Amino acid sequence: MIGPIPQDQAYHRFADSRAFLGVHNFADVASNVAFVLVGIAGVLLLWRGAAGRFSSPDEWRAYWWFFCAVALTGVGSAYYHLAPDDARLTWDRLPIAVGFMCLLCALITERVRLAPGPTLLVVLAILGAASVLYWRAFDDLRPYALVQFGSLAAIVLLCAWLPSRYSHGWIVFAVAALYGLAKLCELRDPAIYQITGGAVSGHTLKHLVSAAAIAGLLWWVAFREPGAAA
Repeated sequence: MIGPIPQDQAYHRFADSRAFLGVHNFADVASNVAFVLVGIAGVLLLWRGAAGRFSSPDEWRAYWWFFCAVALTGVGSAYYHLAPDDARLTWDRLPIAVGFMCLLCALITERVRLAPGPTLLVVLAILGAASVLYWRAFDDLRPYALVQFGSLAAIVLLCAWLPSRYSHGWIVFAVAALYGLAKLCELRDPAIYQITGGAVSGHTLKHLVSAAAIAGLLWWVAFREPGAAA
């Protein structure tokens, strides 16, 4: 049994703290624009009559909320990086947790051929948000870690077990691999900053690689064809 995992306060000390145009931690703040842009692009794609790209309204709804969460992640993360502390980190992690659960819901709906209505999406989104609120209330990251890494593992296993009903279903695995690379960049934040001679930090790269992963998912949603599982 793993005991409570408190938030390490050293987490808030990032390698690249340089200011630019009066904005502290500029690179980590500005790189969140990538999340906002890809999130808005996803919302607009779904908003402009793209329901026919999905197996059901439930899948469409889950992806719509996922891309909303991505855009809000960019806003929340930028807010956090302006002055990193636990309170601001809450607004970074809330949309991340909800977004993971929305994506899981979308893929469950597609692969398992469920028609759950909004119930599954609401339940999973609430569980995601609750994991962050639990951390803030009890300084215990276990539920949040379970939501983030457990949902990612569930997505990979689900997609390995059940074929997609769309073409190019392998994109999901590429997205998961890119996210894994992003987390590795996060863990090597100061080392990457040093290796690149201060050009870019690992945490800034984490933002950019994660956004690239989501852009890949957006490409799949936009151009996949139904009835051609792969």
